[in-house]
Amino acid sequence: REVSRSILRSHHENLANRFSRQQGFHHAPHQRLVANLKEGFVLALDHAFRIGIRARQHDGFQRFGISVCVIGIHNLYTYFNRANGWNRSPKCLHFQALETSHMKLKTLLALLVLTGSLFSPSLQAESKQIDARLAARFAGLALDCVHREYPNKIGHVLNSAADAQPPSSLHPVFYGCFDWHSSVHGHWLLVRILRKVPADALPQGMSEEITAALQRSFTAAGVSGELAYYAAEGRATFERPYGSAWFLQLMAELREWQDPLARQWLATLLPLERTIADQIRSWLPRLAYPIRLGTHNLSMFAFGLILDWARIAGDPEMEQLIRERSLAFHANDVNCPLAYEPSGEDFLSPCLMEADLVRRLLPQEEFADWLGRFMPGIPLDGSADWLEVGIVNDPSDGKLVHLDGVNLSRAWNLQNIAASLPAQDSRRAALLAAAETHAQSGIASVSAEHYEGSHWLASFATY
Repeated sequence: REVSRSILRSHHENLANRFSRQQGFHHAPHQRLVANLKEGFVLALDHAFRIGIRARQHDGFQRFGISVCVIGIHNLYTYFNRANGWNRSPKCLHFQALETSHMKLKTLLALLVLTGSLFSPSLQAESKQIDARLAARFAGLALDCVHREYPNKIGHVLNSAADAQPPSSLHPVFYGCFDWHSSVHGHWLLVRILRKVPADALPQGMSEEITAALQRSFTAAGVSGELAYYAAEGRATFERPYGSAWFLQLMAELREWQDPLARQWLATLLPLERTIADQIRSWLPRLAYPIRLGTHNLSMFAFGLILDWARIAGDPEMEQLIRERSLAFHANDVNCPLAYEPSGEDFLSPCLMEADLVRRLLPQEEFADWLGRFMPGIPLDGSADWLEVGIVNDPSDGKLVHLDGVNLSRAWNLQNIAASLPAQDSRRAALLAAAETHAQSGIASVSAEHYEGSHWLASFATY
């Protein structure tokens, strides 16, 4: 990394000086432009390495180089144009010279990357293998935790000493993965991978291991125990709305899978689904304000998952409740303060989650107009650095590691928002560029090294 940085900095200096001489910019009036060029190179390079450095210890680093280099050079283009007041059209002689230099720099970056063996010889072949390899890695993390009872953090109201019981007694189905909601979305992850990834693409025996784990969890006796917990006094707000929404996401996944085992598991879990859906139906009309926290209680995230479930399950009452509450809360929102995000323990973005919810509710043109009022600062130049990735200084800290989750969840949001805009919308490129940098950083952070992250980040990466 340091050798590459030194080579590239030297190349940048030579490139800038040559560009200056070619254009006659060695005289004093033009030195500001040359300084901008040099600074732009440095910013692009530092941006690329800043994103890539956190992944260097993970197998996800193989996916970083080319996308980061391209994004960095694109940001250089954008920076250089803005700094000098040029438009994006390469009509200007100066810009044409820069374009030529850019192609040389891009070639050098590609050579350095390939020489450093960061990529397989066939990127297309590698990309086809990555999904299955990641799926196996993520499934392994979920298999490690769905029946791992300790450590455990229970959100539990005790009505008497008799309620002081181990997690597996309180929650016979969802007692693993550190807490109830992580256990729920850990099971969702396993169902998702079993449904989407062919058995022969996973390591030998993994598909059978996933099936056995789900069979062990989804039992009538276990669901009866979960229902008994909900029925006890003081439990009406249990895991509302975050865990409740993830459970409905699990049920939606099972409904979309036309498989005999999925039908069996769905039937087993239906009584718990009815209880949780009733809990939400009772809560929504009484909710006076949206919940704008970047953690579990964020209402916009839960509303999105619940709405998706309602449409798949064919529950028009729930769909209408979510629609009415969402538009009442958010239809007139403007100027979301995205610059204030993230907070130090966020794993969800209130601004982006709201946009991701509203895009599910409005026609395309109406959503495009609403987004312009709500997030007016989305760049039109395709740059990625308008939204910096979250930084985790200590992945062993269960709260600080939340920022790895915010990178992953932002990636979903940005992709979904871009996909919901008209094809010709000039904001799409910047949304997708930022989504890529966040996804790459987030995926690289998913590892088994610290249980504080491994018990949940794989679900976010899979989603």
